[in-house]
Amino acid sequence: MPKHSVDFDTVRKLAHGMGAVEECTVHGAPSLKVRGKLLACIPVHKSAEPGSLVVRIDTKQRAKLIASASDVYYVTDHYVNYPTVLVRLSHIQPGALEELIRIAWSFAHLERRGGKRTARKQGASRRGRTKPV
Repeated sequence: MPKHSVDFDTVRKLAHGMGAVEECTVHGAPSLKVRGKLLACIPVHKSAEPGSLVVRIDTKQRAKLIASASDVYYVTDHYVNYPTVLVRLSHIQPGALEELIRIAWSFAHLERRGGKRTARKQGASRRGRTKPV
């Protein structure tokens, strides 16, 4: 089966299609935010596998994704207390990536509008984290 090509440029194009997305860097890595809230970025923490992506989503949704496709989605101890999932870009289908970015965009947009945050590392400030993503 031919390998599909999904990379951060693919993520960037999908995210920009949803609107209100800004590009920045977080701990030196390319990142995307929705009105100041993290949407997705390249992980810099050593626990993440090379070729991965960090996507901000609800932890209940993360559990469902990992249970349904552990070859694509995973979490390491570093990320377990954050509302994020790690994605192996070489394993995700473009349609699944588009749906994941849509879910993440909604989650970030809801947070920005004052929606309930489901997971938050104790002691983490609202302005930023002290640990690299």
